[in-house]
Amino acid sequence: MNMDEQQTVKQLYQRLAVRVGQERFDLWFRSSTRLLLQGGRLVVETPNRFFHEWLRRNFRPDLEAVCLEVLHRSLTVEFVVNPQLSGPEQTSAAGVPKTGSRLPELSVAASEAETTSKAAATSKTASTKSAQPNISSTTVVHAAEPAASAVPRRKFSSMQTFVVGQSNRLAAASVNMVLGRLGSLTPLFLYGTTGVGKTHLLESVWTAVRKSQPQARVAYRSAEQFTSDFVAAVQGGKGLPSFRHKYRGLSVLLLDDVQFFRGKKATLAELLHTIDALLSAGRQVVLAADRSPGELSELGSELTTRLSAGMVCRLDPPDVETRAGIVRQLAVKQGLALPADVVQWVAGHLTSHAWELAGAVNRLQATSLALGRGVTCSLAEEALGEMVREARRVVRLPDIERAVCASFGLEPDALQSNRRSKQVSHPRMLAMWLARKYTRAAYSEIGQFFGRRSHSTVISAKKKVEGWMNTCGTLDLPDRSLTIEEAVRMVEKNLAVG
Repeated sequence: MNMDEQQTVKQLYQRLAVRVGQERFDLWFRSSTRLLLQGGRLVVETPNRFFHEWLRRNFRPDLEAVCLEVLHRSLTVEFVVNPQLSGPEQTSAAGVPKTGSRLPELSVAASEAETTSKAAATSKTASTKSAQPNISSTTVVHAAEPAASAVPRRKFSSMQTFVVGQSNRLAAASVNMVLGRLGSLTPLFLYGTTGVGKTHLLESVWTAVRKSQPQARVAYRSAEQFTSDFVAAVQGGKGLPSFRHKYRGLSVLLLDDVQFFRGKKATLAELLHTIDALLSAGRQVVLAADRSPGELSELGSELTTRLSAGMVCRLDPPDVETRAGIVRQLAVKQGLALPADVVQWVAGHLTSHAWELAGAVNRLQATSLALGRGVTCSLAEEALGEMVREARRVVRLPDIERAVCASFGLEPDALQSNRRSKQVSHPRMLAMWLARKYTRAAYSEIGQFFGRRSHSTVISAKKKVEGWMNTCGTLDLPDRSLTIEEAVRMVEKNLAVG
């Protein structure tokens, strides 16, 4: 190509990256594909038949559009296989991968890569969490090197900065046991809602093992990163053996956000084999998710059985004393002097999670500096009034109960009674479903509240309501029947969340 054509192709690449998103562009075009201008055609050279078919089906309109944007005229887009782009060892003369039976696996992995890339393009939350105590960030090991040489991008959390309370005591003790002897408690599975300290504990394991055993091979990955590593290995032809050697040779594997593996069949199969290999070798595996293994049935019974067979620890939202400890620690980290009464005021008024407390401390510091005043309860009320009002809008189990009873004309204690008629049992099941949707309560807590019912009863109620939702079912009430959509809207209106 001459200089003008090279410049035009460069512009095409730039516009294509903007149009499809940087993650998808990097995945499909940066290193494995070449664009050429040949007369009135744009030729897209691909390394093998799989890339050829995938790009042709999924990116032709985008390529035609960027041609129009850059050249102000339409070009014919042609796709051709160029085996030299992937090297002779990875493709046959026809451009088809020598392991032709892997094409279905490649297709599944490619779909998972698309899902991962699109999710990453719309939300950077998983990789940009701030470094606050009890609050976590995800990535520490580069995709190609889940090994001891990997260096985190920032100073990680440790057990010294983890505030232990009634809500997380078992999880903290389990992590300390793991650190006392790797492999003694494996797999260790931590679960709970956002901001309860799961990732802080994972980071603590990483920090402690790297300090005490520098030679140990430790990888800390999010579900998204593990999936990306696997997809890159599959697409790389010979990359899969290397991927397996690296992951299955680890001393410690730490995996965060395990719930995001749902729907990724090829990755789940690889994850299961990886965990099996590590457990068979007595290696340490620690995983974290936002729900229990029993609520992760979409990951498959084999994997959830492995997870349940180890130590499972739930982390609940911090109680008031734990919240006070978190506030004190955050203040020390920020260099902010907080009187004891202010610490208790913040801990008593903001009850959701550690992220909320971190935001409160930051706002207190900013307000104190802006107004040139020391932090007092009066200043806290002034600076955090809006946050407190928002926190008070959190829906709790008694709110659900009152809204359901008011919506359907039931006596205040009906949902906690032993009555089994449809006129009571159906609203009770709906209340349990709404409790899972709008509160942080665990299944056992919901069951206890609604008449001392079992954990499995709440799960059954949740599935029943979801079935009604899928089939446009009806809810039988004392005086009428409502579609499930009407019933939910009615309750949500009384909850002021609809």
